[in-house]
Amino acid sequence: MSSLIVPPILTSPRDDAIKLHGAFKGWGCDTAVVIDILAHRDATQRALIQQDYRAMYSEDLCKRLSSELSGKLEMAVLLWMHDPAGRDAVVVRNSLTTGNLKAATEVICSRTPSQIQLIRQHYHSKFGVHLEDDIKRHTSGDHEKLLLAYVSPPWNEGLEVDRQMVENDAKALYKAGEKRLGTDERTFIRIFCERSRAHLAYVASVYHSMYGNSLKKVVKKETSGNFEYGLLTILKCSENPAKYFTKVLHKAMKGLGTDDTTLVRVIVTRTEIDMQYIKAEYSKKYKKTLTDAVHSETSGNYRAFLLSLLGPKY
Repeated sequence: MSSLIVPPILTSPRDDAIKLHGAFKGWGCDTAVVIDILAHRDATQRALIQQDYRAMYSEDLCKRLSSELSGKLEMAVLLWMHDPAGRDAVVVRNSLTTGNLKAATEVICSRTPSQIQLIRQHYHSKFGVHLEDDIKRHTSGDHEKLLLAYVSPPWNEGLEVDRQMVENDAKALYKAGEKRLGTDERTFIRIFCERSRAHLAYVASVYHSMYGNSLKKVVKKETSGNFEYGLLTILKCSENPAKYFTKVLHKAMKGLGTDDTTLVRVIVTRTEIDMQYIKAEYSKKYKKTLTDAVHSETSGNYRAFLLSLLGPKY
């Protein structure tokens, strides 16, 4: 479900390319025109604009945007110019190679199996290396094992749930965690990575009714660091991805200063996926619209661009 405001008339990529080129001419850049066009075009339209721009002006639109824009606005617009899977590949690659493993963990562990397959393809074609090889190169221990298991086939995306299998998994997790001294991490990795979201959400519910403890609390008690963060991301997204991203956004804007990298990453990557649901969850949980929250934490053209992506307030 997209929250993009569909243009009232089908726009011509060629016309958009001409207007963008006009916005770059002369002193400075007419940023309002850039935002007005790009924030209201979907992934297919953005790809066509880039093609036409290159054909007409023999230059790469993203390179031109990079030289015309700066700071947080540049970061947000350039990330937006990719299609969703290509964008995820870029975020994961940057995160792994700069050592900020949290972003890579969030993106990988919050995506569905079909999204992961596309990310892997884009990753290889963009960077000439396999995602798995980069994970091995830049992560370690149980965190590495978790990410490798999560991005490797076979994937299960089915909605059907086998009650007996759910109970067996709940028992296996109990034995691997609460019941013993130390933790059998392999069992957690196997169940969290090989089961469908629907199945895992059911396991969490059955675990709670069988043992009186939430599976989230067990993960927090039994694991730590990026491994814990990955398991919790998988678990929370199996239950409600919009709720998960609502909390990530709130945390990025809470307190003194704003974590703009996270704010941009989540808004830009979810706009074409489930932003309507995230906006609804945000209002419900924090009694304030996401639009108002972003408005109070940002300014200038950067604010204008993010608010354009978010679309109408409700």
